This record gives sequence, C-alpha cells and structure tokens, in this order.
Amino acid sequence: LTTALFTVTMLNRTILPLKWLSLVILVIGIALVQLPNIGAGSAFNIAASGNPALGLSAVVAACFMSGFAGVYFEKMLKGTPTSVWMRNIQMGTIGGILALAAVFIKDGQAVLSAGFFQGWNLFVWGVVTQVSLGGLIVALVVRYADNILKGFATSLSIIASGIISMYMVPALKFFPTTAWFVGTSLVLAATILYSLPDERKNKGKEA
Repeated sequence: LTTALFTVTMLNRTILPLKWLSLVILVIGIALVQLPNIGAGSAFNIAASGNPALGLSAVVAACFMSGFAGVYFEKMLKGTPTSVWMRNIQMGTIGGILALAAVFIKDGQAVLSAGFFQGWNLFVWGVVTQVSLGGLIVALVVRYADNILKGFATSLSIIASGIISMYMVPALKFFPTTAWFVGTSLVLAATILYSLPDERKNKGKEA
C-alpha cells in the first residue's frame, strides 16, 4: 500500500478503485500467509517479552522507507537516460562498500587470519549467485513494469517458497495452516483482480 501511495504522489499515476481493493486484499492475504504457526501460549509469551508499540512503529517505518526507496528507484530508472546496468553498478558499489565495512568491523581479525572466503562452499556460492541474479531481475521488473507488480511477484514468491519448503526441504518443518491457505487464496484473488483491464481505458478505446 505504501508503494501505491508513493506511486500516486511521486509518479503522478492514477490507481483505480478496483486496483486499490486488490492491494488491500493482497496485504491481508500476505499477512495471513506469514502468520507464525504457534500456539496461544507461545504467542502470549512472545507478546509479553516484546514491545508491541515499538515493533509496530518499526514495521510501519520500514514499509514507508521501502515504498519510497522502490518508487524513487523506479523514477530514476524511467526518468533518466542512465541504463539499468549502470544503476545496478552504482547501487552495488555503495552496498558493497557498506558490506565490506560491516565485515571488517565484526570479523576483521578472522578475515585477516584466514582470508575473506573462509567457510565458503557450493551452497554459499549458490546463495550469492541467486541473490545477485535476483537483484538484476528486480531491476528489470521495475524498469519495464513497476513497483506494484514487483510487490505482487514478491507475494507470490513467498507462497511458492512455502510450497517448496513443504515438499523439498522437510528439515524446515513447514506445515501449512488454515490461515496460510486462506492467505494464499486471497493473494491469488488479489493478483487476478489487479490484472483485470481498466474499464476507463476500454471505454476510451471504444469511443
């Protein structure tokens, strides 16, 4: 929803009521999908040991920051002649510098004594490759589609991850709950609603 709000305000786009409804349904669905599979007693203990107000504030702030960053990135990709690849290099360079600084601050002695790639195996290289390719795909989606569609793709990927975990990674002990099935149905319904053609455009073509 924050991405849609920033899309309207920063990119001067119009989102029709049906698409707003689909976004609300998507938020509810993905919230149900990500509900933890815990009992009432465990939920009470977690709530008692945490700070709900602080947690909610952090989540809301993260949503607005993520929405703003995504839409601003889209504006830079579509509003300037700089290519997608150059933008990725620019952002990757900044991220790489910050990541290296964090590595040496936290594990500087271990890196100096045993090298930067200590403990790396095929699994680690696979994760690095997957994340790198995923970043490029996200940039292409933002460049040739938009951030709202990226949000739908991310939601569907969460559901796909749950299905893959259930059948291919039994060690994760993922068991779908009723809330997960309801949330999945809502996400699929929201995706179908959002993909429906705009009536206003169809009327314009007929006229």
